[in-house]
Amino acid sequence: MTDTAPAFTADSTRAVLDSACRDAGLDPKGATLMRLGENALYKLASAPIVVRIARTMDYWPNVEKEVAVARWLADQGFASGRLSRPADQPRAAGGHPVTFWEFIPGEVAMPDDVALLGRELRELHRLPSPTTFTLPRTDILARIRPRVASSPVSDDDKQLLLERCEELENEVARLSFPLDECAIHGDAHIKNLMITDSGPLLIDFENFSWGQPEWDLSMTATEYVTAGWWTDKQYNDFARSYGYDIRNWEGFPTLRATHEIKMTTWIMQNVDHSPEIKAEFDTRMRTIRTGEANARWRPF
Repeated sequence: MTDTAPAFTADSTRAVLDSACRDAGLDPKGATLMRLGENALYKLASAPIVVRIARTMDYWPNVEKEVAVARWLADQGFASGRLSRPADQPRAAGGHPVTFWEFIPGEVAMPDDVALLGRELRELHRLPSPTTFTLPRTDILARIRPRVASSPVSDDDKQLLLERCEELENEVARLSFPLDECAIHGDAHIKNLMITDSGPLLIDFENFSWGQPEWDLSMTATEYVTAGWWTDKQYNDFARSYGYDIRNWEGFPTLRATHEIKMTTWIMQNVDHSPEIKAEFDTRMRTIRTGEANARWRPF
């Protein structure tokens, strides 16, 4: 086993939250932890604000991009999450980049809402290129190696994942994509769509980039084909809503395998948090080792 990164836990991020809120003139008392994954998300009790804490200061440039994307989408009138006060963001607290967002009074999209995700992605992919900042080029595998290096899993698992990453990078480089490049979400799953009284809102901009829309579409297709999270009708509604079924493209198996690696290394960061997460990691690793999805993946 290699050394792991400093713990990113409810306790450690609570201290960061307190510091960031005090610096911003906000009251952290009574805040609730909404999610702990790539980021920690806290909902304040004192104001309709969600505080987002990234894992390390290494993510600072990416968090700056999230802020720029949020402002650009707002300028475009696109239905998406909005920044809250303070105006100067991101901010640093306790060795972490921190941002503040308007709380969205709605619900996370449900499986039958997946067609709305297809519609939102279609509209996103039609937006013009931003002119006030430059989106980075798409690199879906960029975070895989740091995740592997810092995760508490066996050296055998790490070696397999790194070798598969190298293979997939070579395969992706040889692909000829059928769709035009555009701004893409980069993590276009249903949990990044909120349903409100005024309509759906796309959230979570940390993986925004400029590249192939096929990456966004193959996310849901992988969840359908590999993870088994969609019924036939739900997936077909998604593809129909967007106007394209990525499964019909010969390059889809490569994109699918790439998403499988990304989805697996996301949960591997927290394998020591619960037996359920460890069991799910083992299930996903069996899929990667064998190339066959013989067991349904559990979402986390």
